[in-house]
Amino acid sequence: MSTTPTAIESTDEATPLQRLRDFCGDAVFLASQRFPRLLQLHRNERSWALFRVVLGFFGAALVILPLSLWSGWFTALFGMAFFILAILLPPTAVESDTDLRARELGARTVVSGGEYQPGNAPAAQVQLFISPAHVWAIDKNLEPLLVIPAPAISSLHVEADEERWLLLVRWDDHKAEFAFEGFFAERLASLAEKSIRAALPDAQLRSSLMTRAAGV
Repeated sequence: MSTTPTAIESTDEATPLQRLRDFCGDAVFLASQRFPRLLQLHRNERSWALFRVVLGFFGAALVILPLSLWSGWFTALFGMAFFILAILLPPTAVESDTDLRARELGARTVVSGGEYQPGNAPAAQVQLFISPAHVWAIDKNLEPLLVIPAPAISSLHVEADEERWLLLVRWDDHKAEFAFEGFFAERLASLAEKSIRAALPDAQLRSSLMTRAAGV
């Protein structure tokens, strides 16, 4: 039986505070994906503590040293920002439930999956746990809403849909849509697509590209 999830349409307008929170969340997510070494640094207690100390001293130096210059006040603002950032940075991250779930499933990559609607059930925010064997759409309770056999994926692409971006995945006789909204919607959708493609064998990737080019 074919599974064709329905794309989600939101009727509630986000408040400015909610948009700001979403923007910051997307920024942190992109930073963790684009700079994985920074994420690894965050998980090393000694390295992260040293990084915060160095950042704090650097900020203090920018505040104190250039004060003799006529433009020192401008540099001091940046120094103060670095110093405050060093104080506000969170402590070392311990292994999260997401890490444990990824290890349990054998997933090599975890990325945002936007919103996914399983059948007639309510739409839910998901993360994509990706391995060469499977792609899992996992909800906030770390329960799988969808399991896609990676070797069976025949088509994978991103397309715009009004103010959203959709990641469309086809395998066998099934199709799934993952909807992304917000300032980084296109980048998040593209990142999810590239992450899935990176897990596929080269031969399968070429086949997928041919299928997409043929418009199937």
